[in-house]
Amino acid sequence: MALLSDLLEDLKYEWVTGSMDRDVTAVVYDSRKVIEGCLFLCIVGTNVDGHDFAAEVVRQGARILVVEKEVSLEGAGEVAKEVTVLRVADTRYAMAFLSAAWFGHPAREMKIIGITGTKGKTTTTYLVKSILEHAGYKVGLIGTIEVIIGQERIHAVNTTPESWLLQQYFRQMADQGCNVVVMEVSSQGLMLHRTQGFCFDYGIFTNIEPDHIGPNEHKDFEDYLRCKGLLFRQCKVGMMNRDDSHFEQVAQGHTCELETYGFHKEADLRAENLKLIKKPGELGVLFEVRGLMDFSVEVITPGRFSVYNALTAIAICRHFGVKEETMRSAFREVRVKGRIEMIRVSDEFTLMIDYAHNAMSLESLLTTLREYQPNRLICLFGCGGNRSKIRRYEMGEVSGRLADLTIITSDNPRFEEPQAIIEDIKIGMGRTEGDYVEICDRREAIAYVIDHGQPGDIIVLAGKGHEDYQEIKGVKYPMDERELIRDILKERGWKENLQTL
Repeated sequence: MALLSDLLEDLKYEWVTGSMDRDVTAVVYDSRKVIEGCLFLCIVGTNVDGHDFAAEVVRQGARILVVEKEVSLEGAGEVAKEVTVLRVADTRYAMAFLSAAWFGHPAREMKIIGITGTKGKTTTTYLVKSILEHAGYKVGLIGTIEVIIGQERIHAVNTTPESWLLQQYFRQMADQGCNVVVMEVSSQGLMLHRTQGFCFDYGIFTNIEPDHIGPNEHKDFEDYLRCKGLLFRQCKVGMMNRDDSHFEQVAQGHTCELETYGFHKEADLRAENLKLIKKPGELGVLFEVRGLMDFSVEVITPGRFSVYNALTAIAICRHFGVKEETMRSAFREVRVKGRIEMIRVSDEFTLMIDYAHNAMSLESLLTTLREYQPNRLICLFGCGGNRSKIRRYEMGEVSGRLADLTIITSDNPRFEEPQAIIEDIKIGMGRTEGDYVEICDRREAIAYVIDHGQPGDIIVLAGKGHEDYQEIKGVKYPMDERELIRDILKERGWKENLQTL
């Protein structure tokens, strides 16, 4: 229960009708969750407009309506005369502030870290969580894969949850003693005001490439850039990748204190003297940190983008007074499920799982792995059903061009036939001279690459990443690639390798 006046404290609104002296029993934006005496937000969605349900929710018990346009209460009966109607410029924006107030402004009780960018958000959030926990902080995490509150892990639906749910998570984290939250901030989340109602202590920009452009997303790349930049008008300290070619555009209009990181000589925190590390069954990088800090770091994931992820984490964690040795230790131990996740199968070759599921991410990954001069670079992947065929052509072409051998298999076929998807991928492969093998069953495909691995090979299982299911004809069947690998190793009697899984 809360007073309406308290919930409205930070919000600009126009009083339309009804009493302002009200108690609020709940803040609701889903008509199915209306209770007696609640405040209902009429949200304009992609397919449904909450304003159309105004009369219905009043009949169900809503006594306060927050709207951004006129609503009809015809059919609500006599009770309509008792309803308080408040008009705002944008109900999604208003929901963020009302939700923050409803949950008692939990973000004010913790340090909030927000990470935005096309790539690197997920890995960096886990790196930061690991480092800060090594340093004694209790850290909550909100991201693409999951929400972590203490020992509880909640499957994520959106990278950045709706503002009401975000504030609920914040409240649960604060109540469980978290003093830091690290979260992924998507451009969609910024565009739809999910992160309004509080101020980030630290905002981070990793990089940007054309992505999320199309219906129900961003109308063009300029809009995508603009939305990413919104974070830096809502944080106290901003940290940006100085090497990104769009760095200045994203920073335009920032209101925060600004720091930079990267390889650029003018970056405040720099990486220098990068060396690639190749050990049995493992790839990594070694580099020196200069500028705002001065020490060397070894990271157990490969490539230049691993350096950026590490630099981002260092840039953040130095603000928390984390010691250099604590950072070094964390980098040697942390592993992010499905993000260049190396699975120790053999000392002879390297096998990894990665979420690369479009041409851009697959090309970045394979190009990076090429730098390690493998005997053969082997790429196993499929494509999702009921999605653009162009992605299939492009991924086939990328793998055919960059891998020595491609294993074309099934991903999430959904309502399409797996073999039909494979045929589309082969069209892209046909534009190259790359060799390929097609094995429709993903388990059989994984067994094939393990059985045929040669000394010095680097094998990538791409596309599934952290997912632990395969979607077929509307049903999600359990399928975790780590479990598949474990079963395959057991069948072959490779017991010495099972302990790493």
